[in-house]
Amino acid sequence: MSEGQADRVVYWGTGRRKASVARVRLVPGDGKLVVNGKPGETHLQNNAAYMSATKAPLETLGLESDYDILVNVRGGGLTGQADAIKLGVARALCELDPSNRGPLKIEGYLTRDPRCKERKKYGLKKARKASQFSKR
Repeated sequence: MSEGQADRVVYWGTGRRKASVARVRLVPGDGKLVVNGKPGETHLQNNAAYMSATKAPLETLGLESDYDILVNVRGGGLTGQADAIKLGVARALCELDPSNRGPLKIEGYLTRDPRCKERKKYGLKKARKASQFSKR
């Protein structure tokens, strides 16, 4: 490693939600969000709810302007990706300092949301949608 890389500390976290998987890196910086090589605002379509969700674990600990969030995310839609990024950031913050675990756990940021799409059953049109029942 060169001298420039030795002092650059990176914290990793993986987040999953529905069909989305986010690999998150926390790097000391000034609070930028970069998703798949693009600015976070562009990738998340300037949606305030998604932007605040991704930075919520940092805001809980008061570190929103101390670390840059670099994300590679695949699969799913924007809601699943935003929640996957949130979980990845929370896990990376636990790697940064184990004492961060308590406040993040209380806020519910370390809980993996297990809900996913229900499979389609045979004889039905979708998971639960059936053709109309006729008594006679």
